[in-house]
Amino acid sequence: MAVLAPLIALVYSVPRLSRWLAQPYYLLSALLSAAFLLVRKLPPLCHGLPTQREDGNPCDFDWREVEILMFLSAIVMMKNRRSMFLMTCKPPLYMGPEYIKYFNDKTIDEELERDKRVTWIVEFFANWSNDCQSFAPIYADLSLKYNCTGLNFGKVDVGRYTDVSTRYKVSTSPLTKQLPTLILFQGGKEVMRRPQIDKKGRAVSWTFSEENVIREFNLNELYQRAKKLSKAGDNIPEEQPVASTPTTVSDGENKKDK
Repeated sequence: MAVLAPLIALVYSVPRLSRWLAQPYYLLSALLSAAFLLVRKLPPLCHGLPTQREDGNPCDFDWREVEILMFLSAIVMMKNRRSMFLMTCKPPLYMGPEYIKYFNDKTIDEELERDKRVTWIVEFFANWSNDCQSFAPIYADLSLKYNCTGLNFGKVDVGRYTDVSTRYKVSTSPLTKQLPTLILFQGGKEVMRRPQIDKKGRAVSWTFSEENVIREFNLNELYQRAKKLSKAGDNIPEEQPVASTPTTVSDGENKKDK
């Protein structure tokens, strides 16, 4: 199972890897890496290479080269933590019922400004984040309980739309631990967010549980207020047409004056 999981993930990601490797920079880097391995391990070519091995074998890595390769591997793994799903099984994406509107880089601003009477709770997430995937069923359950005309729930993938993360100051770096981020919008403006951010740009520790979201965002109060506003909007009386008053003619007026 430990061998099959990475192979299945690799086969599933072949189209994405092909587009990634088609870029000249990555293609040249892959060729140089393969050339180093071939020159060091291929007997006709490696006989003339210097080595620091005790047995004097020039066709194998010495201790200095092993340290350099391990150091470079650690750097590559740290720089590409988002792509580590190739080595582990990703948790399944949530596919259950929800009352959530998904935004892109163009629709999020339009929807927040369209009706400023509507209160929005928007989750900024990324598919590669395990924390976001763990919070997905909780957020969906909250949307089923509290969604109404005046209180809506939305989501935007900042891993895909990076300009949205810059615009709303949500860092996608795994080191900042800002994903997922919940922001409350009222009147088209941000009112509060969780988790909060310290001076160093890192997220203050906060547990994304259903109880914490209800308490911190006052969902019960927001829900009751939104329902009252929606009922008040529906019960506005229509203006009655003004009946025309008949004109009366005095007895002293003749037909011509009339």
